[in-house]
Amino acid sequence: MNPEIFREYDIRGLVDQDLTDDTVGLIGRGLATYLSRQGKRRVVVGRDGRLSSPRFRDPLVQGMVTGGLDVVDVGLCPTPVFYFSLFHLDRDGGAMITGSHNPPEFNGFKVCSGKETLYGKQIQEIRRVIESRNFTEGRGSVSHREIIPAYREHLAGNISLQRRIRVVTDSGNGTGGLAAPKIMRDLGCEVIELYSDVDGRFPNHHPDPTIPEYLRDLIAKVKETKAEVGIGYDGDADRIGVVDHRGNIIWGDQLMILFSRQVLKTNPGATIVAEVKCSQNLFDDIARNGGRGIMGQAGHSLLKKQMKEEKALLGGEMSGHIFFADRYYGYDDAIYTSCRLLEILSQTDKRIPELLGDVPKAYNTPEIRVDCPDDRKFSIVEKVKDSF
Repeated sequence: MNPEIFREYDIRGLVDQDLTDDTVGLIGRGLATYLSRQGKRRVVVGRDGRLSSPRFRDPLVQGMVTGGLDVVDVGLCPTPVFYFSLFHLDRDGGAMITGSHNPPEFNGFKVCSGKETLYGKQIQEIRRVIESRNFTEGRGSVSHREIIPAYREHLAGNISLQRRIRVVTDSGNGTGGLAAPKIMRDLGCEVIELYSDVDGRFPNHHPDPTIPEYLRDLIAKVKETKAEVGIGYDGDADRIGVVDHRGNIIWGDQLMILFSRQVLKTNPGATIVAEVKCSQNLFDDIARNGGRGIMGQAGHSLLKKQMKEEKALLGGEMSGHIFFADRYYGYDDAIYTSCRLLEILSQTDKRIPELLGDVPKAYNTPEIRVDCPDDRKFSIVEKVKDSF
């Protein structure tokens, strides 16, 4: 087993090279042991639309059941719907089979204990359990539950639109297409869909809405249909990308300005956490509107942890992970985030550029991503820290 698949925020690797059926079975046994030692046994398993995800479901669940867990299989769904199931079904944890926004040859697992995602040392502890082969034994069970209808009903009861909005969605052939367009129609929107059918080959474009190249079709369709807004999702719909009616990309910190203003109207003085890559404009705007802005570490698990510690009602990253604890559960849900954006737009005749018209123009260097072997990343970071 390649130890490097146990990463900071998830377990992830190349299918048939790092992740085989046997390895996935061991991951199930390791997670079962980790949870059982905490007295937890009622779990949920979900999966995304990657070609390998149905195949990996069986050894993962078998490993969990052999370790004594009672598994509810919620099937094919977006990652936020899996998170929702932890609350709705009141489970003790679980695993989502997903490669998120990575290329088709990758897959992985987001793992939870209780209602919280595991990261860092917790994920490494699962690795150590597997390497030791010191597994718990038990006789668990498997049941199946359709969860998307309950999720749709919950969001429809949480969001209220004041007028009809024309919106274009681009699910990138990920699992967002299973729920987002339907929920928007439930809310009364006119929805124009791109790539809503789930296809793990991602034939139209890579499902990463933070890369401008992959928003080209969304931008073109927004302009063609004169839509008010365009919304894109990554492969498992926990990250959002937005374009305005002119086709301009609205970045994560700009979205956070809109959301923080809404949250602060009903929660004066609320705490809001945003990661370090967000612009100073966001923190200044939070302060001007009476909020308490905190700069947090990058990484969805770390941000959720800091939100809980600070009792924050909103958190966000430039990458499109947005976390609402205001009226919601505090996890990253791009579909719910979409609905909150539509709610804001429905309460005014202004378009997004007008709503952000009082925000100073910021100029910044785009994020520079340098390929680096996983086994060298942390040592390189330490050397950079020493240099400064």
